[in-house]
Amino acid sequence: MNRRVAVGLFSLLGGLWGSSFVAIEIGLEFFPPLHFAAFRYYLAGLIVLGYALVSTDYWRPRDRTDLLLVAIAGGLMIGGHHAFLYIDQQYVPGAVAAIVISLGPVLTALFATGILGDRLSPLGAAGFAFGFLGVGLVAQPDPNALLSSDVVGVGIVFVAAVCFALGAVLTRPYSSDIPARTLQAWAMLFGAVLLHVGGVATNESVAAIEWTPTAIGSLAYLATISGAAAFLIYFELLSRFGPTQINLIGYLEPVSATLLSWAFLGHLIDPLTAVGFVSIFVGFALIKRRALSELVVSVRHQSSS
Repeated sequence: MNRRVAVGLFSLLGGLWGSSFVAIEIGLEFFPPLHFAAFRYYLAGLIVLGYALVSTDYWRPRDRTDLLLVAIAGGLMIGGHHAFLYIDQQYVPGAVAAIVISLGPVLTALFATGILGDRLSPLGAAGFAFGFLGVGLVAQPDPNALLSSDVVGVGIVFVAAVCFALGAVLTRPYSSDIPARTLQAWAMLFGAVLLHVGGVATNESVAAIEWTPTAIGSLAYLATISGAAAFLIYFELLSRFGPTQINLIGYLEPVSATLLSWAFLGHLIDPLTAVGFVSIFVGFALIKRRALSELVVSVRHQSSS
């Protein structure tokens, strides 16, 4: 894969995942949130599982470690993360949700410090402070209205980011040869079941779904384009470039989500929210400064060769 192709795929993936926030916001006009998320991942999981069936003999979990990885990824990174994300987008625009979700790599480093015993340097501690300051700037809490819809919405999407980061850390101690596409397919399907059960438990009504062309289009887009297709691009980039470079995609998502929210829904973020996003990115850069420095050196070397 040459550099232009890699940059193109990287940008495309950031755009696709950023667009999912807008598609969710549109689809929630017609679907109850948990069933909407469940239908998305039933469809996406089946597509990725089909790809695993034709591309590898290792298309299903083989042992307890595989099943545990599926349970953690499906329960936290698909089920928990998307339950709170979809509920949240009833309160805040997709662009704001994307900014708070970009805190994920900072939270991952925080949980790795507390759970796995990773070392925390003074600059790393400053990075955490910048990350949480950014969330505060996005939420902009009013002491006289701490339960306003904006503050509640930011709090809910923060829990979504926590679920994803916690799942990423809890899977790290386990070693398995299960291919990423196989793990992701079964995690999607398990997460979809949990989301479906959650929808039933909270009395969401499937009969209330409005099967309009817009509703079907948003679901199809989320399941196939920003779901299955985007994850397959992600697997390819992850195998070639590693997790630090892939984490940078999380900082393209809010940009594309903001632009698309403005283009399709007429929503714009305010300047203080934009400053919050910059603060979150600074936090990530401080925590991952060594890996980012190595990345810059590598890019310069490739450019000069």
